[in-house]
Amino acid sequence: MEAQTLRGEAIQPAQTLVSDLIELIKPRITLMVLVTTAAGFWLGAPSIESLPFWSTLLGTALIAAGASCLNQVFEVRTDALMNRTRQRPLPAGRMERRHAAAFGVLISIAGAVLLAAAANRLTAELGLLTLLLYVAVYTPLKRVNSLCTVIGAVPGAIPPMMGWTAATNQLSIEAWVLFGILFLWQMPHFLAIAWIYREDYEKGLQPMLPVRDAGGSATARQMLLYSLALLPVSLLPSILGMSTPTYFWGALILGLIFLGSATYTAYVRDEKAARILLRVSVLYLPLVLLLLGATKALEN
Repeated sequence: MEAQTLRGEAIQPAQTLVSDLIELIKPRITLMVLVTTAAGFWLGAPSIESLPFWSTLLGTALIAAGASCLNQVFEVRTDALMNRTRQRPLPAGRMERRHAAAFGVLISIAGAVLLAAAANRLTAELGLLTLLLYVAVYTPLKRVNSLCTVIGAVPGAIPPMMGWTAATNQLSIEAWVLFGILFLWQMPHFLAIAWIYREDYEKGLQPMLPVRDAGGSATARQMLLYSLALLPVSLLPSILGMSTPTYFWGALILGLIFLGSATYTAYVRDEKAARILLRVSVLYLPLVLLLLGATKALEN
């Protein structure tokens, strides 16, 4: 009986450790990064049977996971102040910062080495740039200035470029178009999140734009401007020959729906509208990427 109890106690900490490590790498964000990376690779060289494709996904996943982990290492104090983050492994005291930091650094290095060896040096450099911008620039800026959202959108837009460079070994205009779509999409998406959780961000002493913008006018303007800018940029793949006219009309419809949601949120300026915009944004990106990939496949 005692042996069974001890064995049960040993299993429980192991299960907790695994679940905490999974929480540190933010699997939903990492999955979205992989989706955009895969799209970039497919558009550059539509073949998922090659070793560089799978190695690119794994290497990118390791760097994205490492960035998320190191982000939490540096945000223990602010996470402890916010309702939605206080139960994370570090602020809850289930894991020591040094252990999380070692884990984050280790998997980030492994990801960069894998990208350099199996894909190419350019892709590995982009991966390291993403890590540096996210951890060393965006993370500390979150406690200082609302511009952190703009800065944070840069590393968030690099993964599809990494997929493209892994397939082509060059940063062409097509890669920058993919960057532009991801960058512009992120702004209304994250502004909606910041609006929904603005009280929590205020508790965490993070001056997101909706926290400082009590009336919501500046937040509304930015939502509209970025959504409006996204519309023509999202149509560029058809103009540049990256896809067919079918994509053009599909992206136009999706872009107008996105813009309409942003317009409604900017007009109403309440949490319910922000949640609608958030849901629309979550659906918009994978649908645009799927449409882009599908029309490219049909073209070939």
